[in-house]
Amino acid sequence: MTEQIRELERYVCSLYWTKEQLPRHIYRRADQAFEAGDEQRDRIDNCESLEERRQAMKQAFIKSIGGLPAIDAPLNAVVVNTVVAEGYTVEKIVFESRPKEYVTGNMYLPAQRAEVSPAILFLSGHSLEAKHDSTYHEVCLRMVQAGFIVFAVDPIGQGERMTLLHDEEGREVWGTAEHQRLGVQCHALGQSVARYFIHDAMRAVDYLESRPDVDHTRIGVTGNSGGGTQTAMMMVCDERIAAAAPATFIMNRQQYMHAGGVQDAEQVWPGLSGLGFDHEDLLLAFAPKPLLVCAVKYDFFPIEATRRTVQRCCRFWEMLGYGKRLRLAEDDSVHKYTDVLAIEAADFFAEHLLGRNEAERNLYRNEMKRSKLAPLAAEQLKCTASGQANREYADAKTVSDAFTVHAARLAVTRASAENEGAAREWLQRTVLADRERCELNARFVQLPSRDGLCIRYALWWSQPEVMNSGYLFSSSEHAEVADGHSCSTPITIALWPGGTANLESQWSWIQSMCASGRTVLVLNVSAVGPHESSGLLYGRSNDRFFGMLHKFTDELIWLGDSLAALRTYDVLRAADFAASLFNNGGGQIELYAKGLFRVYAELATELDARLHQVSLSADGNSPSIALSDWLAQGIVNDRDVMSVIIPGILQYYDVQIDQL
Repeated sequence: MTEQIRELERYVCSLYWTKEQLPRHIYRRADQAFEAGDEQRDRIDNCESLEERRQAMKQAFIKSIGGLPAIDAPLNAVVVNTVVAEGYTVEKIVFESRPKEYVTGNMYLPAQRAEVSPAILFLSGHSLEAKHDSTYHEVCLRMVQAGFIVFAVDPIGQGERMTLLHDEEGREVWGTAEHQRLGVQCHALGQSVARYFIHDAMRAVDYLESRPDVDHTRIGVTGNSGGGTQTAMMMVCDERIAAAAPATFIMNRQQYMHAGGVQDAEQVWPGLSGLGFDHEDLLLAFAPKPLLVCAVKYDFFPIEATRRTVQRCCRFWEMLGYGKRLRLAEDDSVHKYTDVLAIEAADFFAEHLLGRNEAERNLYRNEMKRSKLAPLAAEQLKCTASGQANREYADAKTVSDAFTVHAARLAVTRASAENEGAAREWLQRTVLADRERCELNARFVQLPSRDGLCIRYALWWSQPEVMNSGYLFSSSEHAEVADGHSCSTPITIALWPGGTANLESQWSWIQSMCASGRTVLVLNVSAVGPHESSGLLYGRSNDRFFGMLHKFTDELIWLGDSLAALRTYDVLRAADFAASLFNNGGGQIELYAKGLFRVYAELATELDARLHQVSLSADGNSPSIALSDWLAQGIVNDRDVMSVIIPGILQYYDVQIDQL
């Protein structure tokens, strides 16, 4: 019998090829939004409309990330040690960006500099060592060699700022794995983890402004990859930045979407694509300040996309009378802040922040080509004895701690009487908006009986372009079939990860339900079972972080949607399908849901009175837990996580899931 069940799990109906229907649906919507954004920017024809766009996108950006934390706490900055090197000194600094959230940084001071000098804030990309990574260290030294004070800080989850989260195998996670876990927590609150990256960088500027040796009017910012992201976000959010050089990040989101990559959580800004946003808006938000976009030709960010964005933005600087302030620098390299780009950026800052003329800059360019400042070892740049601030300081707080505080506040709000109506309105808008209701037009395929069960495979349209399916199981003893399709027995919609591709572990339950006189519909929502995309990203399983479903979810979040909302709509349409099967026009529809897919079931019952009951974890082996409590644990197992998160859900609902 086991092999027969596995044959059912492998079955793919040949009536329709549905594996790529979800990406087609998402990309069509996204392409329309990108084209609308291009049209909006193309209509900018004077300084007034440019300023309107700049302000509108800045406000939309800050709103999309949930606003910025308050900048009203003392920095409590401490110089913990100083290292003297040949031609420069490094002060090792720790400050608090928020109370007890410690930021580690290196302040580079050229041996020869003016009493009050311009400064460069250096923001690290996704490197384990971050500020003390050898490549980034040498980029900073190029800036020092040009005469700049440089402040390099560790971002969240890297360098000396690990949150100390773990995966299911007990390994400590960092970088993208940590950012994604924190990002999911923030999404559930209606925020983006980007707000904390920006806030840390803004507090670093606060520290620079507190220094008497720094000229507050001449602060630049640079960084590559994730540091390029942070640089671009600072261009939008911090008016104090006088010049910027984002490296290996600026692109065109439409081209990147079709190129196939997945971005980190702080690089995903909910709803902005739906408003017509693209990377051109990051640039025009900074106009007409000096801006050098640094890129490499063999990046996973398509160089064609970078060139397109810069070329289309040149007219904004020209419109404001500063056409020469926007430039593009390229190097022949894979994804990296190369030495060529470091020299270009140092020269660019020397022109615009130091005011050096061409002859003076030629001297420095020649000097930098001939020699380098001697680097320090990574250990000499660390600010803590343990190597981690969250181990060094017993009172240290993290973004994860901030999640727990915010979630507790939302629990109080949810309990208020006035929340009920707002919650339902939010859920209706989130699940039903942007969906086009269509005819079900169901198809049925009769399959051979198995283990005394009558089995039919059915497909129906959830919305145009998106087809769902499932197995209808009924006991041969109780099956009453009219015209091959209708039935009079009550029906249970079964919802679990894998759908019809995961029958064996649920077979006993299916048999018992059918023996009790019920019909069971094992539901395949979008991208589940036979609808799962055939592609793989980075060799990862589709349902894990940075797998294919992660990509689809991110694109929906960019549009102001989510895969969880789309799949909840699928459940509502499955209820329509189930109701269409009853030849007596009645019957009770109940839901049985397992794992994280309980999210869809619970939300669907809030919206559809026909779904009168949710039978959950009937085997008694899967104790439930509130979504907020599960998220607070730090997401040890990342399977299916991206597909059940709706941005802002905890503002209105704290659904139950199975403890995993």
